[in-house]
Amino acid sequence: MSRFQQRIYSLAWHIVGQRQDAEDVVQQTFLSILEHLDTFREESSVATWVLRIATNHALKILRKRRGLPTVSLDVSADRDDEARLPHPDYIAQWRDAPEVLAQRAEVRHLLEQALADLDDKYRLVFILRDVEGLSVRETAQSLGLTESAVKVRLLRARLMLRERLTQALGDEATQVFPPHDHQ
Repeated sequence: MSRFQQRIYSLAWHIVGQRQDAEDVVQQTFLSILEHLDTFREESSVATWVLRIATNHALKILRKRRGLPTVSLDVSADRDDEARLPHPDYIAQWRDAPEVLAQRAEVRHLLEQALADLDDKYRLVFILRDVEGLSVRETAQSLGLTESAVKVRLLRARLMLRERLTQALGDEATQVFPPHDHQ
């Protein structure tokens, strides 16, 4: 328990965004591990198995909170979803260096809000891969996705976050307008 407690809490907090809900996820995760320890098949690492259980408990809390219907993470990405990449509408150089911006409280809040506004399927991949530092393979195993689906969702999450942050932090004087398709 001591080996995974902080990691589970961190993951849960990034998904649910509230201390009490994150603590509930930790508790539910450990209960599930104890109840289902005999079902662990060693097809993945223990860490991946534990984080998948934690992710599922965190998603249950989000669904209850939002009143959304349950959607399985085991459903693979649509082929159309993988084929289309977003094209940013707003491209500009940032007014300040990224390391300066990261130190400001309002920017941290903006980043947290942008991350919270992402669709769950993109936010979860971003959190597991870029925040928690899991590999593409571990992220795929944790969410029950293919590695290619993880890569596509991670790219889309990064692009959506970049555009959102650029709209707030970009220098309008350096904005580049994308070419328009004439169809």
